[in-house]
Amino acid sequence: MAFQLSAEQRAIREAVREFGESEIRPVAQEYEADERYPHELLSEAADLDFVAPAVPEAYGGAGMDTVSELLVTEELWRADPGIGGSISAARFGTEMLLEYGDEWMKEEWLPKITAGETPICTGISEPAHGSNVAGMETRAEKSEAGSASDRSSAAAEKDGDEWVINGQKMWITNGTVADVAIIMARTKPEGGHDGISAFLTPTDVEGYDATRIDNKLGIRAQDTAEIVLDDLRVPEENVVGVLHEGFYQLMEFFAPARADVGAQAVGVAQAALDAAVEYAGEREQFDRKIGEFQAIRHKLAEMATAIEAARSLTYRAGAAIEAGDPERATRLASMAKLFASEHAVDVTDEALQVHGGAGYVSDHPVERFYRDARITKIYDGTSEIQKNIIADHLL
Repeated sequence: MAFQLSAEQRAIREAVREFGESEIRPVAQEYEADERYPHELLSEAADLDFVAPAVPEAYGGAGMDTVSELLVTEELWRADPGIGGSISAARFGTEMLLEYGDEWMKEEWLPKITAGETPICTGISEPAHGSNVAGMETRAEKSEAGSASDRSSAAAEKDGDEWVINGQKMWITNGTVADVAIIMARTKPEGGHDGISAFLTPTDVEGYDATRIDNKLGIRAQDTAEIVLDDLRVPEENVVGVLHEGFYQLMEFFAPARADVGAQAVGVAQAALDAAVEYAGEREQFDRKIGEFQAIRHKLAEMATAIEAARSLTYRAGAAIEAGDPERATRLASMAKLFASEHAVDVTDEALQVHGGAGYVSDHPVERFYRDARITKIYDGTSEIQKNIIADHLL
């Protein structure tokens, strides 16, 4: 099936690429070395509608279609997965708010996110439960009047109108920098897919304690956190969507999230190929540019082919999501994530090989791309999980 970008989509791609090359690339290594979250660049990107671009204009977004949003992610990751990834990840959770949040939630938080004032985070994974979302152990219990004599009278008066959440979340993007979070917690004790609910909470409250994880292999400018929830009190009105239906609500956004990871993988792979092509045209051995040797030329050809195939599959997944075809979107999104992430690791590895010893040190960005690409095979469902999903659609 042929896939052609519209003139508007091509213009979006060029605009993000220009921003990435002029604003992100020059400072990427500095932010990575400092493991510093790019607050200032998030604000600049927001001015250009690159933060949460699919959010409707009524809430400060650009109302972009799914493929356009994937283009933004791809080009941000092409500029740098650390900084660019921080910008594209600032929206993780807006989809849930848009689809299931009450109007007051949207009006209060979406304009702040699209303006780059704060990212949003979503607490799903736990130390013992990553791919097995239904196994989460974080609990939310309805408070009961007079159940805690050691609390203040003001707190006691609220009992019956609040949920009290206890548990631990792990590997949470934006956990220490977001002003608002969606916390997934079990509201029925028996376990399984039923009985998980979504709760909206500001993060500057008692009971929410986030610690940055700073020993990551890659994407070091991105904020990743461990969150401890210790008697976090959330008002009844802050339940997002239908009580006990949070798992099924979350399932609706797995395909867009996985297509987005496909775009991330395409972006970092393209960055690595660009660097390899440039280096092959400059580096000389045996009185010739190394790009003249067939061994190098064939590497570059295979890298370019893999990237183009991954890009096509990712865009097709985006088109299926936009068309409202859930079964096809789920299948294609898993295929896109699987294929693009696996090949991103291969491409960045080959790009480093083209650089030789020079690629093994931080003088060139390929060693960073190599480290950054590896995460795309893990989060939002590992490659093994994607294969299970694809097989389920075949059998």
